[in-house]
Amino acid sequence: MAKTKTAGKPDTNETSSKKSSVSLGGSSKTDLTGRQKAAIFLVTLGSEISAEIFKHLREEEIEILTFEIARLETIDPEQRDLVLQEFRELMMAQDFITTGGIDYARELLEKSLGAQKAVDIINRLTNSLQTRPFDFIRKTDPTHLLNFIQQEHPQTIALILAYLEPNKASVILSQLAQEIQSDVAKRIAKMDRTSPEVLREVERVLEKKLANLSNEDFTLAGGIDSIVEILNMVDRSTEKSIIEKLEEEDPDLAEEIKKKMFVFEDIVMLDDKAIQKVLREVDTQELAKALKAVDSEVQDKIFRNMSKRAASILKEEMEYMGPTRRKDVEEAQQKIVSIIRKLEEAGEVIIARSGEEDVLV
Repeated sequence: MAKTKTAGKPDTNETSSKKSSVSLGGSSKTDLTGRQKAAIFLVTLGSEISAEIFKHLREEEIEILTFEIARLETIDPEQRDLVLQEFRELMMAQDFITTGGIDYARELLEKSLGAQKAVDIINRLTNSLQTRPFDFIRKTDPTHLLNFIQQEHPQTIALILAYLEPNKASVILSQLAQEIQSDVAKRIAKMDRTSPEVLREVERVLEKKLANLSNEDFTLAGGIDSIVEILNMVDRSTEKSIIEKLEEEDPDLAEEIKKKMFVFEDIVMLDDKAIQKVLREVDTQELAKALKAVDSEVQDKIFRNMSKRAASILKEEMEYMGPTRRKDVEEAQQKIVSIIRKLEEAGEVIIARSGEEDVLV
């Protein structure tokens, strides 16, 4: 999203001059700014879905959109339909690009919408979106890719895995030689921004024809969240081996990764017996704090695994607790996560992971 003026707030003169195009019927969609279109789209979706979308936006973006939504007086049905149609076309084009690239998308859009319309949509997308590096290996089988890259330097392997989908990256990480697994994991975790020149060189090695890098800005990839997402998908033995080696080589990094490996909301992944074991170790006040900022699915999972009396006491504790600082809620959640991880390490509970088969022994 473009930079905004004064802590993310729109320019008053600019937005006031365009307010009438939103509230008056008959305006064409070209009269609207991108923010106004987004506001109309969110209002059309309704508060429940819009709230879910807001969870994935930055604070300044939420502030801007909230401001635009508040300024809406009425939405002309024709104007609303035009915005929804534009969104549908852009999503359709993006899906075509993801499936087969820009040329493939252009061909399909020309057949369904006409040549000029296809060009307009593709231009809007390519002006605002960046083609992700290593797209040309997106459909490659992870096992084949492993054979292709396992002899590369750990930094090169880390760069490639950081750009792959986590499920594919986890397969490759699991099958790398144990002596380099933790090294690759550490390099992904510490990776921040990679220059286009380095990306081009690595892509050149993987494929003669360079992937289409549409933006010369440094590209963000890797980091703690990236390796956590990958490790959450590998089997338990691989995860344990990597974490143990990281604890020896870089204890602070290992601890930071472990804190994010299992978040509080993941408690729904535990079976009922496991949750009951966890609850026996948790203080009621800490649990009440931890449940303050989670959705009903998590709360219901907890309540179902308590006696009616205990659940009633917990609900009362939450009700009379009043407003609670987010920091206190997160600390309470982290304490419970630590308890869960200790119980898992002791073999008393099992956290379901993709990459592991449900085998009884």
